Amino acid sequence: MMPELIVKVGMADLNIIVEVGTTLKTTGLGSCVGVTLWDPKTKVAGMAHIMLPSSEIAKEGTLNVAKYADTAIPALIERMIQAGAGKLRLEAKLAGGAQMFAFSGSSDTMRIGPRNVESCKAILSRAGIPVRAEDTGGNFGRTIEFYNQTGVLVLRTVQQGAREI
Repeated sequence: MMPELIVKVGMADLNIIVEVGTTLKTTGLGSCVGVTLWDPKTKVAGMAHIMLPSSEIAKEGTLNVAKYADTAIPALIERMIQAGAGKLRLEAKLAGGAQMFAFSGSSDTMRIGPRNVESCKAILSRAGIPVRAEDTGGNFGRTIEFYNQTGVLVLRTVQQGAREI
């Protein structure tokens, strides 16, 4: 089934879809995490391409809320609720959070991918949103497509090809 419309989500970006048969897509998930939220009743879906775990390190003048897990996920939830999603029905799927480069030493600042995943999970847990599936970690990049009709997340990697979660 070919989707009627693909809505692209860029790096440090987020978006929602409400029209059934629409797909959200993002590319280049290395250490970044793709968070998808879905309301199975209304079919409202959202995706955020999160680069960093916390906005506390933000140095830009105007904060890009989509860039950080602690600001992107609440903003995505709010947009979805405004579009008709029920917060108590939301469920999440995660992809990305890879450790793209090997570093000597155990500096936490170099563990961006794992820290992104941990932060996303903690924020979703505090919001009461269950993580239904994930494909995180490793040392490879991912492209993801999320179908609001079914709630299926398709992952594409060079090493593993395409698969659904």
